[in-house]
Amino acid sequence: FGLDKIGEFFPNSTLLEIDLHQAEDAFSRHLLLPSFRSKPRSQSPGKERFVKMKAIVLSAKSSIRRPSLRRGFFLIPLLLVCFALLPRAQAVGPDTDGAIPGSNNGEGIGVLVSRTGGVWNTGTGFEALNHLTAGNQNTATGFRALNSDINGGFNTATGVFSLFSNTSGFFNCATGAYSLANNISGTHNTANGYAALYRNTADDNTATGFAALYHNTTGSDNTAVGTDALEFNVSAFTNAAVGTFAMQNNDSSGNETAVFNTAVGGFALQANVDGTQNTAVGAGALESANGGNNNTAVGEIAGLGITTHSNIIAIGSGVSGVDSALGEVDNACYIGNISGAPVSAATFAFVLVDASGKLGTVTVDANGNKVTIPGLPSLPGANLPQAVPQRVQPQAIGPDPKQAMLNRRVEELQATVARQQKQIDALSAGLQKVSAQLEVSKPALRMVLSNR
Repeated sequence: FGLDKIGEFFPNSTLLEIDLHQAEDAFSRHLLLPSFRSKPRSQSPGKERFVKMKAIVLSAKSSIRRPSLRRGFFLIPLLLVCFALLPRAQAVGPDTDGAIPGSNNGEGIGVLVSRTGGVWNTGTGFEALNHLTAGNQNTATGFRALNSDINGGFNTATGVFSLFSNTSGFFNCATGAYSLANNISGTHNTANGYAALYRNTADDNTATGFAALYHNTTGSDNTAVGTDALEFNVSAFTNAAVGTFAMQNNDSSGNETAVFNTAVGGFALQANVDGTQNTAVGAGALESANGGNNNTAVGEIAGLGITTHSNIIAIGSGVSGVDSALGEVDNACYIGNISGAPVSAATFAFVLVDASGKLGTVTVDANGNKVTIPGLPSLPGANLPQAVPQRVQPQAIGPDPKQAMLNRRVEELQATVARQQKQIDALSAGLQKVSAQLEVSKPALRMVLSNR
């Protein structure tokens, strides 16, 4: 009793062939990866690695016209028979159960059915390690995990379609559904997370997080840790992104120029497409930079104002990296919490800078010996540069309200003193007159006394 007999029960039924492509081909991308904004990949029905499945589709124009109860009793056992037959029709090989020669182990339909000489392989799940012939020390757990592997070795795949296309790659580790699903011969890759390194075919990449390095194909030596980190990187190499959406759009153009970038923090360097050798440390650091090179930002949203210019240093939380008067300029350095900050007058020192950009407070010769520059005053531990005198034009000093008030007060006091002096002078004159009159009256008094 086979599929050819089912038509006798359902004469108007049709057979629908489904190509079991990668996740995005077999199923709706909106269902599997709803947050992605990438263009859907074109279907490739000619690829040999895809296994065709047969499905039974009942026609809406079925000729069965029976009472619902009787029709139900008829359909239930028939459907059970159909479902029992379908797995056998889909399977590529027999049900593997237990130990296999060469210290191999398989559990599931179609597992390790092509093996000829490989050793120490373990497959668990429908058609896991289905095509393996001579590969060694592979472990596949999940629906069609490492399904296409032929002679690759030392690979570990855990999850539906993980390392599905791998044929000859070595030392790869994929954990999560569809992780490293398209890797064919790439080596030394590690993917942890749903669809991490999904399109990868290159070597030495590490992706941890949902869709991390999802679009990477030929880029190598990249590290992405966090949801959608380095998601759209195509072929650029030696980039490191740690944080949610860190360097998400890096190399989305596929120009392979966005290399040697480092982003640590959520949304750090998120907008960069083709810029190279940028370093962003802090949440949102250099978030808007796109195309500039050799920029460095350290601190939360540091360098947020930097867009297309290069060789800019922004250190400190919220330091924008943009001149308040000149705007965004190349070859600039901005450090927060310095301008306007007070320092001790007892211990301050002038900061010197040389042609290489080195900062310091002491001058030295080529051998590193401290020297004193003629004309510059010396303080313990530092050489202080002499300030150049500047000629200052005299400026007229306007009236000070407080001083004017004091002047009026002084004038009032002076007037009071003058009045008091006049009074004192008048009293002195009166006393002199009284004294003169007393002197005149003294002889007459003596004459009267003598006559008595």
